[in-house]
Amino acid sequence: MRSHSPRRVGSAGALLLLLALAHAGALSAQRPTTVSYASPAEVGMSAAVLEGAVGLYEEAVERGDLVGAVVLVARKGRIVLHEAVGWRDKEADLPMERNTMFRMASNTKPVIATAVARMVERGQLRYTDLVRDYMPEWDNYRAGFITVGQLLSHTSGLRIPTLFLQPLMEPSAEHPGAPTLVLEAARFGKVGAQVPPGESYSYNNPGYNTLAAIVEIVSGQPLEDHLREQIYAPLGMADSYNHRAGHTLDGKLDRMGAVYYQRSGQGGDWVPGGTPGGPTAFPFARGSGGMVSTAMDYLVFCQMFLNGGTYGGTRILRPGSVEVMTTSKVHIDGAGAAHYGYGWRIANGAYGHGGSDGTEAWIDSEREIVGLVFTQTPRGRNPLARFREIVNLAIEGP
Repeated sequence: MRSHSPRRVGSAGALLLLLALAHAGALSAQRPTTVSYASPAEVGMSAAVLEGAVGLYEEAVERGDLVGAVVLVARKGRIVLHEAVGWRDKEADLPMERNTMFRMASNTKPVIATAVARMVERGQLRYTDLVRDYMPEWDNYRAGFITVGQLLSHTSGLRIPTLFLQPLMEPSAEHPGAPTLVLEAARFGKVGAQVPPGESYSYNNPGYNTLAAIVEIVSGQPLEDHLREQIYAPLGMADSYNHRAGHTLDGKLDRMGAVYYQRSGQGGDWVPGGTPGGPTAFPFARGSGGMVSTAMDYLVFCQMFLNGGTYGGTRILRPGSVEVMTTSKVHIDGAGAAHYGYGWRIANGAYGHGGSDGTEAWIDSEREIVGLVFTQTPRGRNPLARFREIVNLAIEGP
């Protein structure tokens, strides 16, 4: 076998090498670990093109396609676009603001997956663990072979169409505190998988409500307390909550945007269907949705992923966990050639998630971009795809 001696570097070459290493180190040191505002030019983007991206949403509001929106783009940790257009509550003539709080719906799922990943890192559970190890009600031929990882990737075989089985449990001598997240998730075990686990993909909310229940069981804490302690507080996400009936959001209800589901007749005005402080369906925090947050808070969460699991010197996840979560576990047939990892949809070189009340987030590691478009007009006409195209077109340099 031929051996290869290391190539010798002359003095001039050595000097160039040292200068290159020093330059790389300086660039690394300059890369921010937290987000801050900057001009687009500072991160190689065109301000004029980004203005055009905002114009898409200004025009959508003018046409009545949407009631309001907050759009935010950050590149390399620098916020180059953060604008609010339209109204957060049109009837009350309250404008959309950059710190408006949104119902995040399924944008909750990546947060739940993060809590699970932290427990995996600590050896508290494994992705291959069977759900029945935590809930004996799942120990049967229908549900007994479903794993934590299959719930995370929507490959569990569950086909339960509702968030929880209805009606919810009533308090009883055996369960005086009912209904609770754990008790309701345990009921899914009797229904179990409709198709063999691990063989197909089907987006399923009960799977994530079960994951949230497992988080409660393993941590010994209510879900919202655990997420606040393990994720929100370390990241400084002071405007993030997991909503339940009667939640006051620390007195911030007036910052909530109304949700507009339908119009008053053909082409009429949008009618608010989810108002700040209004009733919620469930008396406990859940995992399929229910998060309330702001664009800035959710940017921090996404930037932590883009940073490889850290933010501002605080490590939330190991780089390996970030990679596992953002690697496709199953192919989703259909347009866009999308895939799903653990808590994230993956498509076209980026990963992200949306929420059914009108929120969308994506992370593009190659371009070092985090993009957020938050609306509360879920059935409106959202120019999201074109917005993303224009954001990418705004990139002028490395």
